Amino acid sequence: MQKKILIADDEPNIVISLEFLMKREGFQVAVAADGAAALQTVATERPDLILLDIMLPKMDGFEICRQIRANPDWRDMKIVMLTAKGRETEVAKGLALGADAYVTKPFSTRDLAEQVRRLLTPAA
Repeated sequence: MQKKILIADDEPNIVISLEFLMKREGFQVAVAADGAAALQTVATERPDLILLDIMLPKMDGFEICRQIRANPDWRDMKIVMLTAKGRETEVAKGLALGADAYVTKPFSTRDLAEQVRRLLTPAA
């Protein structure tokens, strides 16, 4: 069964490149341009993994991460924070809120694709 990825980012150029990359890797892709739309998509689409920007309109990525981790039905959803905010305190906050990985922009598309595959591959 094809895994589903939600790209939650408000920067069109990043969304286009991530969407292309994830589809090329064989994933289904949904896109949300703001925090409220991201949570709505999580509820309706139930993605396996979210590529989550922190700086989003309407609700930031930290709050989205917190709400996802607070919902028992969504706890197995993987979250990759993908952001320009790379200070130690922000990385620590993202991981403390339950993100599975924290990737700073600019990023290597190859490394990101590898990380997504690793997170979505069940442990042996």
